[in-house]
Amino acid sequence: MEMTKPLLSGEESNVASMRPEPMRRELVQRAMNAKGFLAEGEGLKLFELAQTASRNAPCLEIGSYCGKSSVFLAEGCRVSGRFGLFSIDHHRGSEEQQSGQPFFDPELYDPSAGRINTIPHFLRNLEQSGLLDWVIPILGESARVARNWTNGGLSLIFIDGGHSDDDVTSDYELWSPHIIPGGYLCFHDVYPDPAVGGQAPYRVFEQARMLEKWRFAGLFGSLGVLERK
Repeated sequence: MEMTKPLLSGEESNVASMRPEPMRRELVQRAMNAKGFLAEGEGLKLFELAQTASRNAPCLEIGSYCGKSSVFLAEGCRVSGRFGLFSIDHHRGSEEQQSGQPFFDPELYDPSAGRINTIPHFLRNLEQSGLLDWVIPILGESARVARNWTNGGLSLIFIDGGHSDDDVTSDYELWSPHIIPGGYLCFHDVYPDPAVGGQAPYRVFEQARMLEKWRFAGLFGSLGVLERK
């Protein structure tokens, strides 16, 4: 996939300079009705960023689950009318979502497969949102897909897959080099206070934030955003 020149680069922020269209309210409601752990304000920020970023190159999310974040991101791509969204997930659920674990949801359990299976929910939410044409689902492990990625630069990466230190670090190290100048690196579940949530995304986000190549673009709820200089 061919990389296109970003609208802005250097210190000036795309967030500040673009005025994105508001998201259709019926799609906001549909996204919020989907199973998932993304707050509405976080989703709307992803929509805003995707609307700006996808003018330059495709967006990519790691961890689509049932499609809540996918609807926000894909609608941003649809509004911009250029590049779409790659969505990576093995759709077997994370460790804490398995049977007997704190976030187990019996509605996502597939008895015929003997495991969690979020694919039907993911596809149904995208189809009901009219966004299937704007999403390219990739079924697989994030690290394996990254090592085989030959599609070129990305304008936005949303990291919301496995939340262990190893998983978040791997997603950052393998995927962030593909972000074009002016593009966005987004982490979900960035909690400065360990009493509120897990610390792996926060630690990796803060480590990246200190690097010269990234500009801090804000913390929106638990959505941490960096911009590639």
